[in-house]
Amino acid sequence: MPLVLTRFTEKLKGLLLPTPTPFGREGEIDFSSLKANLDRWSGAGVSGFVLLGSTGERVHLDDREYLQTIETARAVVSTDLAFIAGAGQQSVIGTIGEVKRAAQAGAEAVLVITPYFYRSAITQETLVSFYTAVADEAPVPVLLYSMPPLTGIKIEPETVARLSEHANIIGVKDSSNDTEGFSKTVNLCPADFAVLTGNGTVLLDALRAGATGAILAVGCAVPEICAEIIRAFHSGEVEHSAALQSKLTPLAAAVTTKYGIGGLKAALDMAGYHGGAVRAPLRAPGEPARAEIAALLDRIT
Repeated sequence: MPLVLTRFTEKLKGLLLPTPTPFGREGEIDFSSLKANLDRWSGAGVSGFVLLGSTGERVHLDDREYLQTIETARAVVSTDLAFIAGAGQQSVIGTIGEVKRAAQAGAEAVLVITPYFYRSAITQETLVSFYTAVADEAPVPVLLYSMPPLTGIKIEPETVARLSEHANIIGVKDSSNDTEGFSKTVNLCPADFAVLTGNGTVLLDALRAGATGAILAVGCAVPEICAEIIRAFHSGEVEHSAALQSKLTPLAAAVTTKYGIGGLKAALDMAGYHGGAVRAPLRAPGEPARAEIAALLDRIT
């Protein structure tokens, strides 16, 4: 693996934040709030950021907004931190174009979601062909993104292992809660291949299975807690990390699967960050949900 990739993969250890995109009341991107969030997160013990993945509502942005968001964030994020952009269209040609534009805007790597629209056609062999073609043309390193709760498509461990042989594919984000499959992925892939969990409810289980690091939506609301779970685990403080995980799990579930991005943005507002609005058809949580999220935040902080 080229030296530049080895140095970058070192940044993938620890906690990375999949940053939400804050919107104003009229649906416009609130770039000032985005910069303020990034500045505060940068001092919270994180290893880097992933812009415009599923948490960042990439599918709700047009191409101009997509590039402007990357450029704005790149201007304020230290080069000591990983700076990754979400990418991935339904076609190979569309994905390659988006990856190249993201790199030109400042992304030093891309997290590429699986195609999913023609679901019955997306076999594991199709995924190998798709990612190989993208990685062959990508000017920056590629990370695979397996998000079956949203896409209905899973990248199987054996497929990840095959793709890990490509010099420009350096890791995978697994957002399922399949810890057995996660462990198998770790065991099948080379030691220098980054296997990151994207599910805060199983953070500790993923670490026990050999996770390199984590890209966690819940970490945007409580970055210090998530970073501390990772630190404590690696320091052998098993009871401490387990106690924190027991508090994190219900909050992580609430701001992802239960109340979605609207719930996460509400949690950000409560935690002193700038969550902002979501774009329709997503909706902000109602008062009962907000009360639940507030109680879970109080419990963990």
